[in-house]
Amino acid sequence: MQILIQRVARARVLVHGSETGAIGHGLLALLCAERGDTEALCPRLLQRLLGLRVFADDAGRMNRSVQDVGGGVLIVSQFTLAADTTSGRRPSFSAAAPPEEGKRLYEHFVALARAAHPCVATGEFGADMQIELLADGPVTMTLRTPTE
Repeated sequence: MQILIQRVARARVLVHGSETGAIGHGLLALLCAERGDTEALCPRLLQRLLGLRVFADDAGRMNRSVQDVGGGVLIVSQFTLAADTTSGRRPSFSAAAPPEEGKRLYEHFVALARAAHPCVATGEFGADMQIELLADGPVTMTLRTPTE
């Protein structure tokens, strides 16, 4: 499982022109479930997401988490993060979890996030989504679950 994180001043997701989720200051989290991932990976990955110190403290250093600053988290499914681009010009997505498994893991992760953090918004799994964001920094990084 992996998450591409962007610190944002604001972000929102549109599906067929309708907003499905929006946040102000916080983190846009693009979540990818990969083959072999299980629900057991979700709590640790969520803990890392919510505790990651990427927001400035009073001295201007990245020393505060999204929880510390009361920011929002916008979680969007993003199977293309599993792309293998090592050969050819067409990416392979064989490392991504099958759609039904990916949806189950995405929904489990979102449920855990909503139980742990007061401001969680989402996209719509499997939909053609448009994401509008105002990057803050920019600060962009990837969190991954350990491979065994």
